[in-house]
Amino acid sequence: MGRLREGQYFCFCLDHVREYNATYNYFNGMTDEAVRLYQKEALTGHRPTWKMGANHGDAMSRGAQSGFATDGGGGKRAARRQPRHGVVALKALYVLGLDDEARPEEIKARYKELVKRLHPDANGGDRSNEARLQEIINAYNTLRSFRAV
Repeated sequence: MGRLREGQYFCFCLDHVREYNATYNYFNGMTDEAVRLYQKEALTGHRPTWKMGANHGDAMSRGAQSGFATDGGGGKRAARRQPRHGVVALKALYVLGLDDEARPEEIKARYKELVKRLHPDANGGDRSNEARLQEIINAYNTLRSFRAV
């Protein structure tokens, strides 16, 4: 039926569809500025975008990279702990049941423990844990590619 009535439909024959489409205007009732904004947002699929490096530059100017932030009164408050790993590596650590403080030797030991416990050869050929085992192997390989191990 059109804008603001998504999910509602007319049931026309092909001739009436052509007639309706010839007179239909999706932007009817919108201001010129709203139409321009819609067209501009359509270029990116109506998803938010940022200029390259814009967020990084702002963080640098606020002192976030130095590990300190001002408290508004001119003093410094304690720096937030910077994560050792990115989001992908953190997800991989989560799959292994570890936190972001895990050292490489702990990661490797946990990986070996889980593989030995879940491998079909260690379970009399039972392949019910195969999907979980594959997740663990993929997580470990991800951590290896980030040189976390």
